[in-house]
Amino acid sequence: MKQMFLLFSHKLTPTQEADAKATLGVDKFIALPNDLQKLWSNIPPQLENLEEYLKPLKEYLKTNAKSEDYVLIQGDFGGCYNMVNFVKSIGLIPIHSTTTRDVIEKTVNGKVEKFSRFEHVIFRKY
Repeated sequence: MKQMFLLFSHKLTPTQEADAKATLGVDKFIALPNDLQKLWSNIPPQLENLEEYLKPLKEYLKTNAKSEDYVLIQGDFGGCYNMVNFVKSIGLIPIHSTTTRDVIEKTVNGKVEKFSRFEHVIFRKY
């Protein structure tokens, strides 16, 4: 049974879930508990070092994940870098979602507005 731990600030789209099942063999998706989700989604930009801040997330993964589980890691660049290295060090597989972006421009009340739509393409290993 392959699990995917979700270390990111969004919900998986149906396309992402289907892709993870089909290409990675994932059959269980595990969102962070609320307190850890809040921690991950709100990494303070003024922190120079994230080691202490990320300890609860690392402990959670050490306790709950098993070798060869996937961890979808997206968010703060420094946090991602730190967690990717940690996840690799304990035998988990860090991945991220690749996307295409379509930009649509509309004129509304004489002003040009841009809308970006992102669409999942594949999961890529770090």
